[in-house]
Amino acid sequence: MASTVIQNATRPLRIGMIGAGVVGGGVYEIIMNRLGGGSGGSSRNNNTPIITKICVRDASKARDFHIDSTATEVVTDVTSIINDDNIDLVLEVMGGVGLAKVAVMESLKNGKSVVTANKALIAENLQEIISVVDEVNRDGKKAVKFAYEASVCGGIPIIHTLQSGFKGDIINEVMGICNGTTNYMLGKMEEGADYDEVLKEAQDLGYAEADPTADVEGHDVRAKIAIIAKLAFGTNVDVNTIPCMGITNISVVDFEYAKLMGCTIKLVGTACRQSEFGEHDGALSVYVSPKLVPNGHLLASATGCGNAVAIDSANLGITSYTGPGAGRYPTANSIVSDVMRVANNTANAQPFPLLSSIEIDNDYVSAFYIRISFQDGLGIVRTVGELAQSQGVSINSILQNPITDRMNAATVVTTEPCKYSQIKVFCELIDEADFVLGPPVFMPMITDY
Repeated sequence: MASTVIQNATRPLRIGMIGAGVVGGGVYEIIMNRLGGGSGGSSRNNNTPIITKICVRDASKARDFHIDSTATEVVTDVTSIINDDNIDLVLEVMGGVGLAKVAVMESLKNGKSVVTANKALIAENLQEIISVVDEVNRDGKKAVKFAYEASVCGGIPIIHTLQSGFKGDIINEVMGICNGTTNYMLGKMEEGADYDEVLKEAQDLGYAEADPTADVEGHDVRAKIAIIAKLAFGTNVDVNTIPCMGITNISVVDFEYAKLMGCTIKLVGTACRQSEFGEHDGALSVYVSPKLVPNGHLLASATGCGNAVAIDSANLGITSYTGPGAGRYPTANSIVSDVMRVANNTANAQPFPLLSSIEIDNDYVSAFYIRISFQDGLGIVRTVGELAQSQGVSINSILQNPITDRMNAATVVTTEPCKYSQIKVFCELIDEADFVLGPPVFMPMITDY
């Protein structure tokens, strides 16, 4: 088995890359052209990486980047990389959780460092990855590194920041706009376009897949916030337990009401310690949902496909990190940064350095926005108030634009802070009322910033 490289630093870091799509092409161009890995060795030194093999499904397929055949061999069998003793680092950019998991785990077991952008793989197998890295490095003969900067927020270096920048601090809350596709779509809806129109546009532009489920239902953000929660709080969070609401029920009407309240709407992943009497020392809540975000909040500034992360900590207060959340070169830049940290032996020995046993309670507390579509009639406000009281929900305000169609009207209720479970039952009870035209749309609100 190949030991990890750089300990003797007698030769360049030799990389086997699995996958050669949009991001893989960007990685290849940066490493082989800008860093000199493919320059025939003229500018290489002991820390210069070189991609010696690329594994693809179809070796005859034309690529949108040039592969230096004198330096790089194209193969179709992933084991020819995993089992190659001359390869020091495996770069996984193929995606998925099937063959990609085999490639990552077997590469680590064979003493090779791994760099990946695969958030779903990491979120679903986080503890197993930690265990494999610990096991391989236990006897001290190897020093494999597992690096994954590009798995969350594309080009924003949020992983390295959380690994290294808060060692003497205590994080209270992390909120992130972590999906560029939905941020782009919500921005267009705020301008007046309807959901179906915006989705088609996003697909035509290549921002959304033909099957957009992972993006629009929030699954992509759910995987990312699970990773962030582990880094920020040290506790493993099962992705299947994370409450997750996407953007499919959001409409232009919601943006009209948001504007009345001086807010916009963003799909946000949140990991926060519950607080009592101002102290964030309670259980950890992790969830994904559209949120009403005040226009003055830093998350409101993320436009287009941009991403943004806000961290509230004891020492620093609120810090923010913004930038491109996807794209060939932004994502490739994060991957190459990981590669260079491995090459220079500065990558974190522990991919998830913080360990804690904080209790997880995803029945989070927030003020909520609730839109109720109804057929106009008498006693609607009274009924809503009675149902709220039955669930211990305190109503903060009731908003209603002028009714132009009494057969299809809408009103908005905002609440004082209460539990997610209370709002769910409240909305289920409203949905049973005779005057309601469909399930209420609800989302948490940022009210304290």
